[in-house]
Amino acid sequence: MIDRRSLIAALAAASLPGMARAQPAPERLPLWPQEPPGGGDGPSGPLATSEAGAISNIARPFLEIFAPAQPNGTAVLIAAGGGYRRIAVGREAYPAALWLNQQGVTAFVLTYRLPREGWAAGPLAPLQDAQRALRLVRAEAGRRQLDRKRVGSLGFSAGGHLLGMASVRSAFRSYPAGDAVDDASARPDFTALLYPVITLEPPYQHTSTCRELVGPDADPAASAEWSVQTHVRGNCPPMFLAQADDDRISDPANTRLLAEACSGEGVPVEWDRFESGGHGFAMGRPGTPTEAWPGRYRDWMVRLGVLA
Repeated sequence: MIDRRSLIAALAAASLPGMARAQPAPERLPLWPQEPPGGGDGPSGPLATSEAGAISNIARPFLEIFAPAQPNGTAVLIAAGGGYRRIAVGREAYPAALWLNQQGVTAFVLTYRLPREGWAAGPLAPLQDAQRALRLVRAEAGRRQLDRKRVGSLGFSAGGHLLGMASVRSAFRSYPAGDAVDDASARPDFTALLYPVITLEPPYQHTSTCRELVGPDADPAASAEWSVQTHVRGNCPPMFLAQADDDRISDPANTRLLAEACSGEGVPVEWDRFESGGHGFAMGRPGTPTEAWPGRYRDWMVRLGVLA
């Protein structure tokens, strides 16, 4: 009997041109050897998975590893969106992982803790998971034919906020080191953010991401602290940004603010704007210009030298 998550992954594979329908189940790797840091009464019981493949009730965060037939040494950590209320792995993360496999890239899909599921760490909980995941990917490099200097990140919507924060705050210790894995760097070598939530500051604070992280009435200091663009410095990784001008969930000003912050600090940035496509176009909404973004992303990685 096939479980729902395996079925969702199989459907994602069937949706991609050139991808075989029969895919091996991804290996699952726990993020933390014991309890996650921060404490609190997190959720219990199994994951809750919707018909659309969005998950919640995350008691133990983990990685799912999608290995290509011929690894080229590059790895990418993927975080799907869902407004920090759920994680849209079925619609965003799994198709992206399988597409990356077609490019020879080993993909690591992150199931991160949601800040309002009882964790004492609150908004720090998902950032702790993202930093740990990046370190764990590097720790796994030796046995998975990966280059520790070619570890990227790819985030969608709220997952774009999460991996954006991980990219611009890689030197920030969100949790105390617990083992040898935590000696590795948490800085991705390159980052792609698709229709991301970047700022929690007015007038762009009306998002689920903002409500779940800092609340609807956060003070200016908290809003700035959890906005990606306020932390951009010259040592941030190169950025690839893509968003549609008719996005009604994450105002297109989000990518503009981050692109401007990167340019001001000398961080290489490619900013692709699409006339239409809305929010949540994942690997490209058919019949809209957003269908072009995967090819542009691949070309960008080639120019960076992380993809042949």
